[in-house]
Formats: sequence, C-alpha cells, structure tokens
Amino acid sequence: MTDEHHGTEPPSEAALRIKAMEQVLIEKGLLEAGAVDTIVDIFEHQLGPKNGARVVARAWSDEAYHQRLMTDATAAILELGYSGFDGEYMVVCENTAEVHNVTVCTLCSCYPWPTLGLPPMWYKTAAYRSRVVIEPREVLKEFGLTIADDVEVRVWDSNNELRYLVLPMRPAGTDGWSEEQLAKLVTRDSMIGTGLPLTPEQLAAQEASA
Repeated sequence: MTDEHHGTEPPSEAALRIKAMEQVLIEKGLLEAGAVDTIVDIFEHQLGPKNGARVVARAWSDEAYHQRLMTDATAAILELGYSGFDGEYMVVCENTAEVHNVTVCTLCSCYPWPTLGLPPMWYKTAAYRSRVVIEPREVLKEFGLTIADDVEVRVWDSNNELRYLVLPMRPAGTDGWSEEQLAKLVTRDSMIGTGLPLTPEQLAAQEASA
C-alpha cells in the first residue's frame, strides 16, 4: 500500500471540482500541468514532515525534552512552535524493542497537520482505515515493514480531539550526531508507524544520489 494506492472509493465531489478547476487553469495558460501535484508533494513530504522530524530528533538527543514529550506532548511540541488546527491536542506513542505503534483515523482522516503536513492519499482511503485496525501486520507488510512476532503492534485511532505522533526508535550508529543530522533520518511514514527512520547508510546513499 503506497501513495499510489487509492482504495476502492471513487473521487469525492470536491476532488472532482478541484480537478476540473485545475484543468481550466491549465487550458487558459495560468497554471502549468503538474504544478498542483508538485505543491502537494512539497507540503506532504517536505515542509510538514520536517516539523515532526525536528520533534523526533530533539527527543532522541535531549532526554529532558523526551520526558516532557511523553508526559505532555502538546506542550512539548509547542515549545518548538508547532500547534494550531489539527494539532491542538497531541499524544506521542513511543516505539520500543517490544512495541511498534501505528496511527489511523477510522472515522475520516484526522491527521496532525502542524507536525506532519498534508496527509498522504493512502491514509484517507477506506482500505487503510479499516484494514490497519483488523490486520495491522499484513498492512505494514504492504508498506515493506515486517514486524517480528514477538513485537506487539498497537494501533492508535485519532478522533476529532486527539492526534497521534509515533516516536520511532533512534537508528543505531548515530552516537554523537547533531539534532540536525538526526532529523534527516526521520521519515514521514516512521512518524505514522508505517515505516522506519533511515539508517545512516541509507541516508548517505540518498544524499549521494541527490
């Protein structure tokens, strides 16, 4: 299950209207083809998740902050300037060697916008929202993430008041890394629970190919 997986639901009326408006603007020469997708990609994968990555990196490198984050996530995240609509009340779920957390919103698509940006398309599909609660291990396998049988998988269901953020485990081989370096390892999916942070080797390969 990836960003290209749209489930079985047809596009909403609002989505169809937006697509029609986009097409009109393209035809009039006021908008380049693919511009909207590029903007969405920036907010979905780059700008938004960088906020959450900073929260995670601070928790990895500052034990006092880590404790505040686990005690009162809303206040700790606000310390870094992130709050507002869809992020007023936050709870952080910490991954450990014994527990792996994953988040969902089974009612609609509640998502922590201030820390993660725009929700990915797959997060809003009926397929993800229903299946991750019933068969989380199978769904995670579709993301390329296999959880060992002796690790408990906990699924956290957001609602109209609470938003969840997963605190992934710090990758090995990062002793002495700065907060800025650590933030580069944090992926959007690792903060949802459908992925893991990059390893130092994966980051090096990614930067080498950029």
